[in-house]
Amino acid sequence: MLDDITVGYYISVTKIYVARGNDTNEDDVIAPNYLKISEVNHKLELSKQLHEKVYYPACIKTLKNYLKKRETQLSRKVKPRARLLQKAKSDSGGSRVSCLATGFYPRHINLTLFRDGQPVSDHEITGGDLLPNDDGTYQMRKSLEIRAEDKHTYTCSVTHLSLDNKLDVTLESEPVESFKSTIFLVLIVLALVLVFGIGVIICKTRNQGRTKNENQ
Repeated sequence: MLDDITVGYYISVTKIYVARGNDTNEDDVIAPNYLKISEVNHKLELSKQLHEKVYYPACIKTLKNYLKKRETQLSRKVKPRARLLQKAKSDSGGSRVSCLATGFYPRHINLTLFRDGQPVSDHEITGGDLLPNDDGTYQMRKSLEIRAEDKHTYTCSVTHLSLDNKLDVTLESEPVESFKSTIFLVLIVLALVLVFGIGVIICKTRNQGRTKNENQ
């Protein structure tokens, strides 16, 4: 049963496999393929050298080239443009105070709304999601609903890596309201011009009538 199997023993000190006669029990039989320790060690050594001399240097070189190409972008700092707006809400009679920061890079930023110099609680604030812009910069908006009778003073503070100091923003009117005011003023001016033009025409007509009467 064991005639076709070579048996022997392995000397761990000298790392030599010594074959011997077929005079062992079946439990002592070891296939030669499992005793080629030197070949296994040789393959492991080759794999180690391949990793140290080929894969590792290639990985480091590729990483350095990538970081060099992205160095400008990684060190890029763009200051945020911040505004604090208040817009009336027709449905509730109150208004919404919003702190908006946009056009900044990198993406991490802190926006804090203040009421009379004290930070507004997080549970009162909506928004705060970081959104990307088309130019690779980011924007963030935080809003607060207030009542019509609210007389508190609201400000917004912005901190970002591109800023040497924090940026404090005071409240301003919503651009839509300013646009409406501008339209109203333009209409008033046009009405005055129209009235003035009509007056000039009436005066000319009267003067022409008087001239004709005098000539007759």
